[in-house]
Amino acid sequence: MTEPVETSEFRVRGENLVAKIKEIIHQGNVRRIIIKNDEGRTLLEVPLTLGVVGAVLAPVWAALGALAALAADLRIVVEKVKP
Repeated sequence: MTEPVETSEFRVRGENLVAKIKEIIHQGNVRRIIIKNDEGRTLLEVPLTLGVVGAVLAPVWAALGALAALAADLRIVVEKVKP
């Protein structure tokens, strides 16, 4: 049986991307984060589990930093498990 999922979308400027992702992860219950450009093309998709912390996310932070430097406006799509 699959868990029900809720999807939210946020628009951010490139320089705010990493801070917003950290905020979203801190809120909890996140299953997946998808970063899209203005045209809606997926640039990065990160599946998350409860056990993902610290050093495991280091490559993700590096990729997010690179995306933030290259793009002005981005969309963050967040899939959360419904309580």
